[in-house]
Amino acid sequence: MARLIAFISFTILVQLAGASKLLVPMDDAQSNHLKAYGIAYWTLEQRLPLEWLLNYRGGSFLFENIPSIQKVCTERGVSFQVIADAQVNQIYQEIADPEVNMERVKLEVAPKIAVYSPAGKLPWDDAVTMVLTYAEIPYTTIYDTEVVQGKLPEYDWLHLHHEDFTGQYGKFYAAYSNAPWYREEVRSQEATASKLGFAKVSEMKRQVALNIKNFVIGGGFLFTMCSGTDSYDIALAGQNTDLVESVFDGDPSDANAQKKLDFSRGFAFENYTLIKDPMVYEFSNIDGTEDQLKMKEENDFFTLFDFSAKWDIIPTILTQNHTQVIRGFMGQTTSFRAQYLRKDVTIMGEAKSIGCARYIHGEMGQGQWTYYGGHDPEDYQHRVGDPPTDLNLHPNSPGYRLILNNILFPAAKREKQKT
Repeated sequence: MARLIAFISFTILVQLAGASKLLVPMDDAQSNHLKAYGIAYWTLEQRLPLEWLLNYRGGSFLFENIPSIQKVCTERGVSFQVIADAQVNQIYQEIADPEVNMERVKLEVAPKIAVYSPAGKLPWDDAVTMVLTYAEIPYTTIYDTEVVQGKLPEYDWLHLHHEDFTGQYGKFYAAYSNAPWYREEVRSQEATASKLGFAKVSEMKRQVALNIKNFVIGGGFLFTMCSGTDSYDIALAGQNTDLVESVFDGDPSDANAQKKLDFSRGFAFENYTLIKDPMVYEFSNIDGTEDQLKMKEENDFFTLFDFSAKWDIIPTILTQNHTQVIRGFMGQTTSFRAQYLRKDVTIMGEAKSIGCARYIHGEMGQGQWTYYGGHDPEDYQHRVGDPPTDLNLHPNSPGYRLILNNILFPAAKREKQKT
């Protein structure tokens, strides 16, 4: 009899365990939002099922109640709750209500991540590599050689380090042309261009930009911040002309470069004007940094738009957060003036007071792209040589959450989307 009772008790426990789920809330109850994304990615690597509950408690994650997931959550300081099957059904019913702006999305495959970045860059030079490392999400670093050699199809998701795709070395010439790091960058870029068979760095960067565009057209996911946004679009629009002044490559730019821009070749912008002066730290009038400088830091915020979770699933995924108001932060490219955005661009975050978008998205062929203005969401005015941001001090950063939304976005790509 004792054995029978023990067997029945064990069976009940197994059934109860199987009926329960693990909820990782992403509202203000979460102790570490950033590492929660790492838990989701780790779970995908283990080929275990999970769901993203869009707009439910800040975009919570729902896992199977498996001891190994609980263990990883505990080790990484991520808050979780074990909920019974009845509670799960209540959540599902709430989300299914057509009057409620929520949706369930299954995440299926851990996306293979590449970061386009030069080998010599320090980890804190780029917010994306910092947050990937902090969240314990693996990535591979690639650069011009790998892109030119056609390695991009090996990856699902690509981030462009804060790069200058026009071949003007970030337009740092006026302030840093005599700095050892600047000279080394020029030497290294020229050596790589020569090795790959290009006469100039700008020609190499043009080919890199085209290969990245083809990656997106073929179904890839592109995410970029700061100068990797407008300089990339300008390189695509100006691919049939010389945009670069002689201080960068030894020969003058095309005097008619502005007229030869083909805006239809870019992703996001149109009708902008180039700033060709090499002494000016700006690529064009797309960037709204000057507008941003007119306000005080304490007044600098941008607002995320509210999308229909049941019908506009893609922008809803990309804007999941525990707040809709995000603190602003600067960069070489801080924001995008609304008058230069193409009509097919989706604005997901906007500093309305100055008419500038901060966070935008669009489609290209079979793929998706996202541009995010600014350099570091927790370093208001990042400067060359500034110390690294310690994300242990910002585990709940809403600005960094937007980056990580993009990381997990490709995991849902096999789901039938309604957009």
